[in-house]
Amino acid sequence: MYRKLEQTAIKSVQKAIQDLGWEETAEIKFEVPPNPDMGDLATSVAFQLASSLKKSPVEISATMVENIELTSPFKSVESKGPYINFFFDPEIFSRMVLESIKDDYGSLESINEKIILEHTSANPNGPLHIGHIRNAIIGDSLARVLLAAGFKVETQYYVNDMGRQIAMIVWGLQNLDYQMDPDEKGDVEIGKLYFQVNQELKANPEIKTQIDLILKTYEEENPPELESMFKEVVSTCLEGVENTSERMNITHDSFVWESQFVRDGSLDKILKNLEEYTKQNDVLYLDLNDYGIEKELILTRSDGTSLYTTRDLAYHLQKSENSDQVVDVLGSDHKLAIDQLKIALGLLGGASPDVIFYEFITLPEGSMSTRRGVFISVDQLIDEATTRARVELDERRPELNEDEKREIAKVIGVGAIRYYIARLSPEKHIVFKWDEALSFERGCASIQYAHARACKLLEKAEEFTPSKVDMGALNFQDMDTLEVDLLKTLARFSSIIADSAHDLRVHPVAQYALEVAGAFNKFYKSVPVIGSEKELLRLLMVDKSRITIRNCLDLLGIEAPISM
Repeated sequence: MYRKLEQTAIKSVQKAIQDLGWEETAEIKFEVPPNPDMGDLATSVAFQLASSLKKSPVEISATMVENIELTSPFKSVESKGPYINFFFDPEIFSRMVLESIKDDYGSLESINEKIILEHTSANPNGPLHIGHIRNAIIGDSLARVLLAAGFKVETQYYVNDMGRQIAMIVWGLQNLDYQMDPDEKGDVEIGKLYFQVNQELKANPEIKTQIDLILKTYEEENPPELESMFKEVVSTCLEGVENTSERMNITHDSFVWESQFVRDGSLDKILKNLEEYTKQNDVLYLDLNDYGIEKELILTRSDGTSLYTTRDLAYHLQKSENSDQVVDVLGSDHKLAIDQLKIALGLLGGASPDVIFYEFITLPEGSMSTRRGVFISVDQLIDEATTRARVELDERRPELNEDEKREIAKVIGVGAIRYYIARLSPEKHIVFKWDEALSFERGCASIQYAHARACKLLEKAEEFTPSKVDMGALNFQDMDTLEVDLLKTLARFSSIIADSAHDLRVHPVAQYALEVAGAFNKFYKSVPVIGSEKELLRLLMVDKSRITIRNCLDLLGIEAPISM
């Protein structure tokens, strides 16, 4: 809603500039001041006009304020130094906010643009671990935000089914007496075998030659038996990955196997189109010195087999051909690879992806590695979060039955993980701390609890039906400061979504969720609702808060429980 109000204010400023005969500025921006005494919306347009008018910004803002014609819901405008500050009429504004919040609040107008968003894409050589989870949570949450912002979004998981890791596992199946445990998840068993093969490689480095031969045979000859083994390994692992992802409320629209780009001739076409730029010594490579990158981009191994980077080129070309925008979520260790990829894509006429780089997550005990076999799986993380949430519930809500405790603990546990990771900008390294993640005071549980509180209060008002409230009969006079603050916070939801989608960032949505919960909790604790003179109005505010918190949590892939 703030975006609509901002447009109203912009038109008033533009008209004042025109009436004064001044040269119009290219763009007028408004922001919400940090202090309500400085207005509800403010602009620094006077700075932009200072150069052409050869006047001070303070003088310009004062002159403009005298010439601005206000329209609803603004009641006044002031100049504060170089800034122009607009103030809402609280009654008109409050009514507008409540009328604008429907059940689908936060769903913006449709945009006829398709985005392919690739995320997670962990190698299928073991279960998802805490090192993968930030990618998955950022990617899934961003997809939800982009959908709410009106874009068409397809989420993809790029399956590295031709990598050396898979050849290692196939070698293990052929040469080690390893029996899969039918009672264990397939991805866990694959991970155990991968670890065992790594141990064998350390003891017998000559095994590498055998693995190289498996990889070369699979790519160039692809005998049915070997193809079946590769597919079985990858499918078994992916089944476990999907199961874990679903526990985190994460899904993908499609899984794209990299082998398709070898089998359908895409790789041969790429190498042919790059012929005039490539060089050959032991390997085929692109010299990128002319582009400011010292490290060359290797396209094939010395034995002629392709590399992940070559297949990734083909994949990105496919994505750019089938979408208006390509978005990748990648660890910060991929920055050089992406710089190289973008140059090669440019030579091939493909569009460069927008990339969200993130730093990694560690537990206080240290970091994790699949190769060493020392890691915390996402399943273990979920189980631990659920167990800790259950302990908290036993203390806070002993009267709940077992099924209720189990379900609420799961919702709190998954929410704690997703929120703790989504709340920080991706550039910041995260040390995962349980006491912070599961905090009922400042973690996701505090937001979920605010929703449950709203539901409980509405349940007590048995005869209250939001759709039957006559807005015209409500008394909006003498609004409490906490009421107005809450409504101002609720009104910002659509702007938060639009800005987050534009910037490809999800942490502002997470931070906003905590802000809404905080504003609601202040209102809940200090403003009487049931039995007050403004019961209907305040119940409506509770219901609109419930909707906003629920929809905001949904953008983060987090359930909003009605009881906690």
